[in-house]
Amino acid sequence: QGRVDGVIGVFFHSSARDLALLLEQQIPVVRLEATAKATGALPLDNIYVDNIAAARHAVLYLIRCGYQHIAMLTNQPGPGQPRVVGYRAALAEHGRREREGDVQIGAFTVEGGMAGMQQLLQLTPRPDAVFAANDLMAIGAMVACKATGLRVPTDLAVMGFDDIPTDQIVSPALTTVSQFQNKLGGRSAELLFDRIEGSAPAWGRNVEMPFAIVVRESACALPAGPSASQSSISESGCTAQEENKRWVSGEMGLYGFVR
Repeated sequence: QGRVDGVIGVFFHSSARDLALLLEQQIPVVRLEATAKATGALPLDNIYVDNIAAARHAVLYLIRCGYQHIAMLTNQPGPGQPRVVGYRAALAEHGRREREGDVQIGAFTVEGGMAGMQQLLQLTPRPDAVFAANDLMAIGAMVACKATGLRVPTDLAVMGFDDIPTDQIVSPALTTVSQFQNKLGGRSAELLFDRIEGSAPAWGRNVEMPFAIVVRESACALPAGPSASQSSISESGCTAQEENKRWVSGEMGLYGFVR
C-alpha cells in the first residue's frame, strides 16, 4: 500500500522470483546471502560474505594449530551448507578424511549445539576440535563439554561463526569467524538508498564483504614463529610470525585480525 520504500532481508526460503512482485512495484530489495547469487536483469542487490572461504579458513586455522580430528556442528538452511563445503575443502587440502558422524546437523541454537556435541562425544576417538556453523551452537557445545567434565580448550577446542556479543562473555571466550555485522548492515543500507535515490544501475549487483578469524580462548593460538632476531624468512619473504598473521588474514583482499 505504498508504506514501504525498501526492504533489506535474509531470505532463507525465498528466491528472486518470489521477490519479483516487490521489484515490479519499484520497491528495492537487498538480500543478505551466504554466497554470490545470479543477478540477471532484475534490480535485486545481493550482499554476502563468502561462507565457503570463511569456513575453510576457520578449519585451516584449527589444522594449523595442530588439531588432528576436527568435527562440525551445522544446520541445513541458509549458510549451513556452504560452511560444510568449506569445512570439507580444508580437510581435503590436508589429506584428511571425514568420518561417519563427524558432521552433526541440528538447530542453530544452544540446544542444537548441545545435542550435536553429545553425539560427537560418543565417537571413538572423540574429536579434539569442533567447528560450529554458528556461535549459538558453539556455546551449546561448550556447555555439553562442561557437563561431561571436559575442559575447553585443554581437552577439546571449540570454534564458532558469527562473532555475536555473547562470545566475549562466555567462559572460555569463543574463538570465531567475524562477518563484521555492522559493516554488512551499513553497506546494505547504502545499496538500498542507491536504489531509492535512483543512482543504482538497472541490473542487480553482487557485493562481497570481508570476514576475519577472531582468536580468543576456546581454541589454542597458532604456534609462535621464531623471534625477529633469528630473521627466519619464508618463501613469501616474511618472518614466520608475519606469515602466521598474513595467513589468518585470509585471501583475495579479505581482511583479518587476531584479538
